[in-house]
Amino acid sequence: MSDAIRVTRLPNGLTVATERMDRVETVSFGAYVATGARHETAEENGVSHFLEHMAFKGTERRDAARIAEEIENVGGQINAYTAREQTAYYVKLLKEDLALGVDIIGDILTHSTFAPEEVERERGVILQEIGQANDTPDDIIFDHFQTTAYPGQAIGRPVLGGEDIIRGMSRDMLQGYMQRHYAAGNLVVSATGNLEHEQVLDLVQQHFADLPAELPGPALPASYSGGEFRETRDLDQVHVVLGFPSVGYKDLDYYPVLLLSTLLGGGMSSRLFQEIREKRGLVYSVYSFTQPFMDGGLFGIYAGTGEDEVAELMPVTLTELMAVQTSVTQAELDRARAQVKAGLLMSLESTSSRCEQIARQLQVHGRIIPVSETIGKLAAVGIADIERAAARIFRGAPTIAAMGPAENMPGLTSITDRLAA
Repeated sequence: MSDAIRVTRLPNGLTVATERMDRVETVSFGAYVATGARHETAEENGVSHFLEHMAFKGTERRDAARIAEEIENVGGQINAYTAREQTAYYVKLLKEDLALGVDIIGDILTHSTFAPEEVERERGVILQEIGQANDTPDDIIFDHFQTTAYPGQAIGRPVLGGEDIIRGMSRDMLQGYMQRHYAAGNLVVSATGNLEHEQVLDLVQQHFADLPAELPGPALPASYSGGEFRETRDLDQVHVVLGFPSVGYKDLDYYPVLLLSTLLGGGMSSRLFQEIREKRGLVYSVYSFTQPFMDGGLFGIYAGTGEDEVAELMPVTLTELMAVQTSVTQAELDRARAQVKAGLLMSLESTSSRCEQIARQLQVHGRIIPVSETIGKLAAVGIADIERAAARIFRGAPTIAAMGPAENMPGLTSITDRLAA
C-alpha cells in the first residue's frame, strides 16, 4: 500500500481511509454504507433509495435549502447514489473546505429529521423517477433483466422500488431501516486529495460519533435462476439484454471475465461492435458488461435493434459467443488489456473516483489493493484464461429480456439449444 494511503479503524467499528494527493487543490470525502436493494425485504423494496433522497432534506441543524447553500457557497458539489450492495453520500470541495464537507455528510447520516412534509414531497419525486424509468426502455430493460435472472429475491428487485411500495412507505420504516443498517461497522468513510489523515480522523470522530453500533445481519445469498422476459411495446426499437451467471469480486476468473467483456463488447474495436454494427448494420448500440457482486455476478450483452433486424441479431450474437471460446487472438487481448489498464490509471487522477475505489476495496476485500497488484493480475491473463472464462460463462443458463416489437426474436429454448450445440 502506498505511503500516501492510511487506514484507521475506530473503536466503534467505523473504518476511515485517506489518500493524500499533493498535486491537487481539492478533496473528495464520502461515506459508503454496505447496504442497498439486496438488503431489503420485499415489503420495504426501495427504502435504501428513498433514504438516499431524504438525506438532503433536512437535519436538526440544517433545512434542505441550507444544506445546498452551504456546499454551493464554497463552490462544492454534493451527491449520493444507491446500488444493490451499497449506498454512498459524497462531496467534492476545495481543500480548505474539507471540515464543512465532513460536517454535512456526518450531519445527514446521524441527525436527519425526516420531516413528514419532506417525506411526502420526496415520495412524489421518487414516483416521478419511477415513471421516468418506466418510460425509458433502454433503462428499465436492465431492471427486467435483473428480476428475471434472480426471481423472487432481493438482489433481483429494482433499486427504485415499486410504485405501490413507495406510496405506502412510512417515515417510521425509513428511520427504522437507517437505524438498523447505518451502523458504524457497516460504513467506510473515505477521503482523497490534498489532506492530512489526522485531520480527517479528528473530523470524523467529531461528526460521526452518533452512528449506531449494532451491525445488521448478512444479506441472503444470491441464487441465479435465469429465464425469459418479454414486453411488447409500440417502440421503434427492440431493446434486448442477453445474460448469464458470472463471477463475483473474489473469483479467480474476475480479471479474465473483465477482459473478456472488454474484447467482446467493450468498445468500437470489439467483436460485437465490429460484427453486428459495422459489418451488418443491425444495431445502433451494442455492448457487453460484467456486474460482479459479493457472491456471484452477471455477464450481459445489450443491443438496440429494429423490428426487421431482431431475428438476425440473436443468431449472430450467439455465433460470436461461441467463437470467443476458441479463437481469441493475442492482438485483441493486448488491446483489451490496454483499455482496462488505461481506464484504471485515468481514474486515479480523479479524487472522486479514487475515494470511491478505496472504500469499495475495503468493503469487498478488507484491504486497499495496490495499483501495481491490479496491473500485475491483468498482465498475467493469457488467451487460455479468456477462452476458459468464456466457456464457463456462456455455457450457463441464459437470461433474456426484451422490450418492443420483438415477435421475430428467437426464444429462450432456441438460444439455449444453440449455445449447447
